[in-house]
Amino acid sequence: MRRRVEAIPGRPLPYGILGGCTDIIDVTDEHELLGVEWMALGCSPVRDTDWCPDESPGEESPGALPQKEFFPPVHEEADPVTIYAGVQCSTIGWSYQEAIEHVRVSLELGEQQAVESAFWRYTLAPRATDLTPAAGPVSIAQGVAALEGCLAESYGGVGTLHVPTGAAALLGCCNIAYVDGNRLSTLAGNCVIIGSGYSAANSGPDGTPAEPGTAWLYISGPVVVRRGPIDVIPDRAGASIDMRFNDRRVLAERTYVPATTCTVCAVQVTTCP
Repeated sequence: MRRRVEAIPGRPLPYGILGGCTDIIDVTDEHELLGVEWMALGCSPVRDTDWCPDESPGEESPGALPQKEFFPPVHEEADPVTIYAGVQCSTIGWSYQEAIEHVRVSLELGEQQAVESAFWRYTLAPRATDLTPAAGPVSIAQGVAALEGCLAESYGGVGTLHVPTGAAALLGCCNIAYVDGNRLSTLAGNCVIIGSGYSAANSGPDGTPAEPGTAWLYISGPVVVRRGPIDVIPDRAGASIDMRFNDRRVLAERTYVPATTCTVCAVQVTTCP
């Protein structure tokens, strides 16, 4: 008879959405878990102006001085997403506390993937401008170049490149990204998130999945993720038992509010080098 031992431990991928590219805020005000809104910084254009026009004697008048432009702040918002893990097992030889420990560890290992999938489907894709040329998908180097150009045109700060795990190896083909401390960066200085949840979604702005041999990449402004505590349901041992089958069911869930700012651009690339 086999002997039961400890489960094989795991750890989330290091460059995912909960890694070094993201500011993670453990909220103290539970109202933030209902969604947040703010006036964006850096989304309005910054212009240059000729503050000393040439008015040399004898030349024609330069006319009216250039008028400076004013822009209203951009209103932005982010909605919550609740992720969960559930465990079902026989009550024979499996205590309530053991079930809690199992489901909490399962959630902590898989939560990054779930947040990435939700962020891709509910935030990145619906907001993105598709840069894919009419001729079809481009190389990953061309795609990253187009995305970084798109972001730079409207946002002057460090942005975030979102890459499905299935396309990550191609970033090394042209030295597109390099390890920068606890994160990945592009040569332009943008941070790189490589997400298994992105691979699970891998869809375009219209929600259509990528064709075989291709992948979608996105770029956005900085990413901030608010998160609440892990809630275990039910909170009593007796309530976790399904008397019909003598099974125990325990659920762990957590609410996240992932957000980004300003521009989101997308491009489809080929994964065949």
